[in-house]
Amino acid sequence: MEGIPPIQPFLDRLADLDKKMAEPDFYNDQRTASAISREQQQLSKLRELYEGLENDIKQIDENKKIIEENADPEFVEMAKEDVAMLEERIEPTKKEILKMMIPADPTDSRNTVVEIRAGTGGDEASLFASDLYRMYCRYADSRGWKVENLSMSESPAGGFKEICFLLSGDDVYRSMKYECGTHRVQRVPVTEAAGRIHTSAATVAILPEAEEVDIHIDPNEIEISIARASGPGGQGVNTTDSAVQILHKPTGMIVKCADERSQLKNKTKALKVLRSRLLEMKQQEERDKYAANRREQIGSGDRSERIRTYNYPQSRITDHRIGMTIHSLPQFMDGEISDMIQALEEADYVQKIQALTEK
Repeated sequence: MEGIPPIQPFLDRLADLDKKMAEPDFYNDQRTASAISREQQQLSKLRELYEGLENDIKQIDENKKIIEENADPEFVEMAKEDVAMLEERIEPTKKEILKMMIPADPTDSRNTVVEIRAGTGGDEASLFASDLYRMYCRYADSRGWKVENLSMSESPAGGFKEICFLLSGDDVYRSMKYECGTHRVQRVPVTEAAGRIHTSAATVAILPEAEEVDIHIDPNEIEISIARASGPGGQGVNTTDSAVQILHKPTGMIVKCADERSQLKNKTKALKVLRSRLLEMKQQEERDKYAANRREQIGSGDRSERIRTYNYPQSRITDHRIGMTIHSLPQFMDGEISDMIQALEEADYVQKIQALTEK
């Protein structure tokens, strides 16, 4: 069919899934069963849409023959109305089919580790990092997600040098993955007596939560250090050796966690962050291979890329990847970021569909 890749590979996959679902021990592994069931439902819908499209095209051809061959004006008019109605839904149906043909990202449904770090701008950058943290917490609340702080380093100015937290809920990574990159803020800092606008930045890393089956960490390749925790948390935190630092020797990655009074809990959290970072590194290698052929990508995952500017004097947020500007900065910083995320998702779909049809 014109403009759509061959559907047979998808139908073959659907037949394989139907066989798996018919096996007596299918539900023994609930996680696998759930993933297969979701894929089977999606492919069934794809088949239904494709068959519906084929039927619409067939009816258009038949009606056009009626128009050419029939002398009854009333009958011809009815056929023309049918053709117009059917042709109106051809392109939207094609777009929907192409969207469903895009390979699903297996990490879309994962919980997500978010790391925000103050960049250039000193105290103002750390305050902006704190603003971003609050923004994501408010957005998470609106989505019904749970926020769990994993580690943080506060700045004397009251913001964060860095903060790491876990978002848990439905399709977290699918929405949050577009937030990865450098966020730039333009505003007058509280400390600026002359009222001059400063530009500061913070980087955001979005890591799908990794499981042990995704990333195996060899105990011989890590070095765990224990230290006395410092900072907020009460006397219990400050007087026990509960802070944990893990060094991953092959990559040189260091993860610290001191949020909990329990050394074991801090170690568990630190390992969770380390696994997620290693998984993200592995995925980035794959994205880099893909980007070598296709440079322009939404959500490429490059933290060095300046993705968005927050301009306070003009109450403006601009996303540089899609050229979208929103003039409601206070609401945006209060967690109302859904419109931007949906626009990024749509732009991503458009590029993936283009790549799909060029194959």
